[in-house]
Amino acid sequence: PVQREVIEAALAGNDVFLQAATSFGKSLCFQLPACIDLGITIVVSPLLALMNNQVAALRAANIAVATINSTVSKTTRDGIMADLKTGHPMTRLLYVTPEFCAMDHFRNVLRIVHAQKELARIAIDEAHCISEWGHNFRPSFKELNFFRKEFPDVPMICCTATATQRVRDDIIATLQLDKRKLKHFTMTTSRPNLHYEVRYKSDEEDHYDDFLAWIKAAHNRRKSPERAAELAARKERPTNVPGIIYTLYRRDCEILAERLTSDGIGAKPYHAGLSNEQKDDHLSGWVANREGYDVIVATTAFGMGIDKENVRFVVHWQIAKSFEGYYQEAGRAGRDGKASVCIVYYSREDRDRSANMLARAQEQKMRTESTRGRNNPEYNNHSTHPDSNGRANSLLFLTKYCEATDKCRHKMVAAYFGDNTEVPCNYACDHCKDQKGLEMRKNNGLASEEWCLTQRQSYSYDEYD
Repeated sequence: PVQREVIEAALAGNDVFLQAATSFGKSLCFQLPACIDLGITIVVSPLLALMNNQVAALRAANIAVATINSTVSKTTRDGIMADLKTGHPMTRLLYVTPEFCAMDHFRNVLRIVHAQKELARIAIDEAHCISEWGHNFRPSFKELNFFRKEFPDVPMICCTATATQRVRDDIIATLQLDKRKLKHFTMTTSRPNLHYEVRYKSDEEDHYDDFLAWIKAAHNRRKSPERAAELAARKERPTNVPGIIYTLYRRDCEILAERLTSDGIGAKPYHAGLSNEQKDDHLSGWVANREGYDVIVATTAFGMGIDKENVRFVVHWQIAKSFEGYYQEAGRAGRDGKASVCIVYYSREDRDRSANMLARAQEQKMRTESTRGRNNPEYNNHSTHPDSNGRANSLLFLTKYCEATDKCRHKMVAAYFGDNTEVPCNYACDHCKDQKGLEMRKNNGLASEEWCLTQRQSYSYDEYD
C-alpha cells in the first residue's frame, strides 16, 4: 500500500523523499512511474554494481533502459547521447553517476530534452550520500542541486535506507526540494525477522572457531532426517546456508575465505583487488546457490543492489565503520521475510583502531582541502567539520550499541533513526533472549578499558592494511 502512495505522489508531479529499510522495494517507486509517464527519468546512483544490476533486471522485462558509466563502451555511450540529443529520447530510464551529472556535455543534452518537455523526473538513489552529516558523504552529490536550479519544474524523488533527521533535513535543503509539494515517506526501521546479536572478543583470542562452530551447527540442523527430506523435496543442499561476512580489510577476505574452504565451508572472497572475471564468478555462483559459493567474504561495498532474497546470515568480522553502514549491511539478510541472523564480532581493540582510522582520515581530508584552497574557517578544526562529526557520532553510537546489555537492539536501531513506531522484537535479539547470559559473555569476552587505555597511550595496536 505504501509503495502505491509513493508512486502516485511521484506521478502527480510532487517532489518525494522516501526512507525505507532494505527489501522495501524503493527502486520500484521511480521505475514504475518512468514506465507509465511520458519522457525520460534520470536515475543518479553512486555504485556501478547497483546500476548494472537494476539495468539488467529492467532489460529482462523489456524496459527501454540505459546506463552511462565506466563499464560502457564508447560506441554505446555515443548512441545513448545521440538519442538524448534528439530531444525525444526512446530511453525511459537512464542510470548515471553523480560525477557524470557534473559534466557540461551531459548537462547540455539535458537542456535539449527539457526544452522539449521530455525530462520527466530526477531520481536520486542512496540519497544520504548528499549530506556532509551522513556516513557515506560524496562531494559530487552536493552538485546535484544543479537539477533544481536549472530545471525547477522537474520533480525529484530521493531514496535512502539510512538517514537521521539531521541528514534528512540536509538532503532536502541541499537539493532545494519544494516543501510546498514535497511528499515525505519515512517507513519503520523494523525488521522483525532479523535476530541481532553481538559476540564479544579480544585480540587475545581468535574468534574464527566460534563462527565455524555456529555455521557447522546450522548445517547439522539441516541434516536431520526430517529436515533433510524437506530440503531434498525442494532440491536444496543441507550445506546451502547463504551468507555474507563483512571485513574491514582486504587481507582478511582472502585469509578467512581460505580457512572456511579448508574446513569444508564453501566460501569466496570479494573485494576490489580481484579481477572483474573473479568478482563476476564469485557473485554469480553465490546468487545461484552453487556448491562452494555459499558464503561471500567481502569488504563493505558488496551487496548494494544485489537481488538475493535468501541470505540467512550477515556477520561483521569487526565493528563496522558507522552505525548506518552496519544497519544497511545487516539488512541484506532475510529479504524474503524468513528468520535470519545478524552477528557483529566486537572488541574494544577494534573500536580504538576504527577511531584512530577515522581521525587520520579526517586529518588527511582537512590537509587536502587546505592545500586546494578550500579551507573554510568554519572547518579549521576537523572536529567541527560536519563530515567528521557525523561519522564520529555514528561510530560512537555503534560502540554504545555493541557495549549495551540493558536494551533491546531493535529498539536501539529505531531510536537512532528517530523511528517512534512500536518496534516488535519477540526475543529476536540477544538482550531480549538472554540478558544475563549476554552480560556474562561481555564480561568474559572483552579486554578491560584499563588495558585498552595503556595500549592507546603506548600506540601498541597493530596497524592493518
